[in-house]
Amino acid sequence: MRLYVNIDHVATLREARRTDEPDPVEAARIAESAGADGITAHLREDRRHIQDRDVEALASSVRGVFNLELATHPEIVTLACHLRPFQATLVPERREEITTEGGLDLARPTARLQEAIDRLTAAGIRVSLFIDPDAAAVAAARAAGVPAVELHTGRYAHAWRRGSAALDELQRAARLARDGGLAVHAGHGLTYENVGAVAALTEIEELNIGHSIVSRAIFSGIGPAVAEMRRCIDSARPHSGGR
Repeated sequence: MRLYVNIDHVATLREARRTDEPDPVEAARIAESAGADGITAHLREDRRHIQDRDVEALASSVRGVFNLELATHPEIVTLACHLRPFQATLVPERREEITTEGGLDLARPTARLQEAIDRLTAAGIRVSLFIDPDAAAVAAARAAGVPAVELHTGRYAHAWRRGSAALDELQRAARLARDGGLAVHAGHGLTYENVGAVAALTEIEELNIGHSIVSRAIFSGIGPAVAEMRRCIDSARPHSGGR
């Protein structure tokens, strides 16, 4: 299973003082050295953490996979098409939200969403859609013609101590997506405590984790924090033997 480390909140700390440290690009370098298979960064329209210069630097410096999260804003889609990261994950955005609160609303797909998918695909970028773990969203993603989806694990992250219903929901959606020919990723709210059950779902091939790793890094450093998450995932993966 691939681990992509989201370095947004390294930039959040930097932007709190509008200075030049900590540097998310350096955090990405250390994360890769510690076992991350890829780096994820979300360039928001409001630029609250990651900035254009970060994305430009990451696109040229990440050794593994660079996964750029973005909404459908034409200016950001244009930048993505210019930089051509390996993967672009389309996500919803609301200015008042603290963090991404759910998947794309594919029940009412917009022309702008399809235009973004088409432009990114034409630029040679692998497109993934961030969706809620339900059958209708999976079917809509397949209809949109993308090769991958990322399942929103927020409901699981909030409910994992209270039973298996949210995990079962994730597994059903992951199986449906995989059986439909989609690559299946997952992320949001995953921590060192709750990641194991999701990592054990063999239908999922990639996890995107950021806040928990950056939080742990305050005490242990980014390298050890990434390495520890890597061990949590690998130990939960059935017969993984590593990645």
